[in-house]
Amino acid sequence: MSVKTSLLKTPYYSLSYRIIGKGQPVFLVHGYGEDSRIWKHQIETLSSICQIIILDLPGSGQSVVTPKGFAEWLPELSMEDLAECIHEIVHVEDLSPAILLGHSMGGYISLAFARHYPNHLKALGLVHSTAFADTAEKKSVRLKSIEFIRDNGGHALFKTTMVNLFGEAFRNAAPEIVQELVEATKAFDSRVLMAYTKAMMQRQDQSDLLRHLPGPVLFVAGPEDIAAPFTDIEQQATIPNKSYLKVMEGVGHMGMLEAPSEMNRHLSGFIQLFM
Repeated sequence: MSVKTSLLKTPYYSLSYRIIGKGQPVFLVHGYGEDSRIWKHQIETLSSICQIIILDLPGSGQSVVTPKGFAEWLPELSMEDLAECIHEIVHVEDLSPAILLGHSMGGYISLAFARHYPNHLKALGLVHSTAFADTAEKKSVRLKSIEFIRDNGGHALFKTTMVNLFGEAFRNAAPEIVQELVEATKAFDSRVLMAYTKAMMQRQDQSDLLRHLPGPVLFVAGPEDIAAPFTDIEQQATIPNKSYLKVMEGVGHMGMLEAPSEMNRHLSGFIQLFM
């Protein structure tokens, strides 16, 4: 199998990514407090039918923010800035048009990409993610998170919040997987987490974008998801001209880990629509 590992350097960050397989380009975009390893159970299945591009967003995994990035780029970070990371890879590797599958914050980034680079997009998948902007209540929670991270660090926040992202049955059956994710958050710089949180809080509502996308949209939802509530996803799935709603029963916000085989069926089925 073809595997390419690359590092794209800019004045603000070094962007680490892997390209695995051949065929239709499909980006897997991770979420907040994660890195590309969140997709580890999807790599084998998806790379057998398409070309997957798995990146670490700046400040996550192997992608570092430079001193200039901390000074000039991170303070005003937006979802559009993170979407530009994907655009840079698309340009350098000639990967247009691509399918974008984004988990949680990765979905927000994918939506920003879709708005600004529609000619480079073939289809979009929101995996436990939402096109709605934050409510006033959610913004208040994010502000408190920023303050908590500033005072205590990101790891301390994730120790109390990460477990709630999983469905009840999974977190009781596999506490070691939850703990593994919590431990991985020790690697995050608090400044990165605060900037990401602020960017999520300030993102615009993208509901109108769903209505005008030329390609189909995949929605993957978990009824036990408290971060991207099922009722919100169900409502959004009625907006696009063509959409697919996949409901993962008994799953929370982390279907890639909670039910990887089912997630693989949903994602591969969507990708195969374009083959």
